[in-house]
Amino acid sequence: MIEAYWNIGKKIIEKQGGKDKAEYGLGLIKELSTQMTKDFGKGFTVTNLKYMRQFYLTFPNGHALRGELSWTHYRSLMRVENEKARNFYLEEAIKSAWSTRQLDRQINSFFYERLLSSKNKEEVSQTIINLEKGATPGDIIRDPYVLEFLGLVPNTDFYESDLEQALITHLQKFILELGRGFSFVARQQRFSFDGRHFRIDLVFYNYILKCFVLIDLKIGDLTHQDLGQMQMYVHYYEREMMNEGDNPPIGIILCADKSDSVVKYTLPQDEKQIFASKYKLYLPSEEELLNELNKEYLSIENYIDEQKK
Repeated sequence: MIEAYWNIGKKIIEKQGGKDKAEYGLGLIKELSTQMTKDFGKGFTVTNLKYMRQFYLTFPNGHALRGELSWTHYRSLMRVENEKARNFYLEEAIKSAWSTRQLDRQINSFFYERLLSSKNKEEVSQTIINLEKGATPGDIIRDPYVLEFLGLVPNTDFYESDLEQALITHLQKFILELGRGFSFVARQQRFSFDGRHFRIDLVFYNYILKCFVLIDLKIGDLTHQDLGQMQMYVHYYEREMMNEGDNPPIGIILCADKSDSVVKYTLPQDEKQIFASKYKLYLPSEEELLNELNKEYLSIENYIDEQKK
């Protein structure tokens, strides 16, 4: 997979005339994404092809690529601009069998820079030992890029609890049964950038409103981080997934809590009043969502109580 992605990046650069500006030849990458997805299936989105392009630019010597590291490792290393620091992290990741989580931790804590500036380098080095467990086969198998490359379907059970899965399943059926123009797009929709993976619980497209509707479920209290995350999802879909003629995406956060259920709508900024009014007409109301959420929550709790008895 590493070799394939490197060669794809090389071919993109060659087709672009060897240019190293990220914005150059975006039209070519979009065309490639469309054609490769048609020919080979998932895994060749515009974002992923940009990663492959950057992969070749960052590591132009294909013979120097190390098989001990995964694609996720290399995506993290691509974020390090200093070549000496990048090579240091690469060698340390191999020598110490760092998981991608450990590698990210050392990069984000400027381990290379701290080591250079410290008089007691041994002491600084000792701080990274046993911080986290090394990578396991399960960590690698669950990498979404590996799953896409092998043509496997990701198992959503890896990512959410049974309670959340039950709630999400019920909400999925409920919204489709409303009959207000909703069509199902994806569940546990994954997208990635800067070596980080994100998942949206439910994605619909409303053909009356002509927009994507993103739904995220939170078990526990709603936080400002949750709101910021949903805003990021909305911006991502607005910039990467919208088609010509689409209206801006809408985000809905559901907070499932025993004492208080909260629904938070995230509308795009500078939204026109006409569309906002229409949106209220065709989306499920807060009352409808709260009733379904609480009803399903209670039924699950009753089931658990019965099992305990």
